[in-house]
Amino acid sequence: MEIAVLESVLMGKPLWLWLVFLAIVVVLLALDLGVLHRKEREIGVSESLWLSAGYIGIACAFGTWVWWQLGSEAGLNFFTGFAVEKSLSLDNVFVISLIFTYFAIPRLYQHRVLFWGILGVIVLRAIMIGLGAALVSEFHWVLYIFGAFLVFTGIKMLFVSSDGHDIGENPLLRFLRRHMRVTPELHGKSFLVRLPDPKTGKLRLWATPLFLTLMLVEFADLIFAVDSVPAIFAITTDPFIVYTSNIFAILGLRALYFALAAMVHRFQYLKYALSLVLIFIGGKIFYNQFFGKMDPAISLGVTFGLLVGGVVVSLVLTARKERAFG
Repeated sequence: MEIAVLESVLMGKPLWLWLVFLAIVVVLLALDLGVLHRKEREIGVSESLWLSAGYIGIACAFGTWVWWQLGSEAGLNFFTGFAVEKSLSLDNVFVISLIFTYFAIPRLYQHRVLFWGILGVIVLRAIMIGLGAALVSEFHWVLYIFGAFLVFTGIKMLFVSSDGHDIGENPLLRFLRRHMRVTPELHGKSFLVRLPDPKTGKLRLWATPLFLTLMLVEFADLIFAVDSVPAIFAITTDPFIVYTSNIFAILGLRALYFALAAMVHRFQYLKYALSLVLIFIGGKIFYNQFFGKMDPAISLGVTFGLLVGGVVVSLVLTARKERAFG
């Protein structure tokens, strides 16, 4: 009976595999909040890059372990999903930067928002991926909807600008301001505070701009998941690979935020590479149906090649533009 419990399966994988992953995530979050950032302080570009390199190293080590435990196909799919999620999240960095600017959040408190935002992402992605896995398992044709959606999204990215983000008109922000008492100013690092009601004088619970910022960051993650979750399901339908590659990419992106926010303008042409990646991944679903399953190594190679090409072209062209208008 005990052996059966230990070998119990969660969404197709033994429980112990999930426990190893969750243990790594818990340790990383504990180190982040309890050791590295126990005190509120600003995070510089150099520290951001070092932290991101550490997260990427841990993700690569985990992917290698997945390769060893579950085989080369699972390992290649993990690295492909990790690369795609990491790249798709770059636009999220731009939106988060706009949110911080709109609420005038000091750099001192930005890491706090990003850290607690991670906890929400872990739960939200688990729900979305669980629902996606259930749909794909029950109705395999859903994958073709995902594929068509990715192709459409990729084509749209090629021709439609994504610069029109008006934070003040966000429907969630308008809803929160209508239904919550919100202080006009920050109260240190607090998300919620108790203050006297101007009319009655009684102590009431008030939300601070830091809380609104956290809610909008979570909302942005939810919106971007609409693209990234179908993208990873187009790579693999294994919920373990889907979820772990997503979470490792997001954990590392939060660490990289402070460096990326300072130079996000240098990646303005990367969206064209991302659009081609989405078209390729969406098209791969239909290729697998008509011509047989594509080699995961080819999928990883094409994805990685397009992304590296997009980064290189962006850096070269923006550098030329800066020199020209220097």
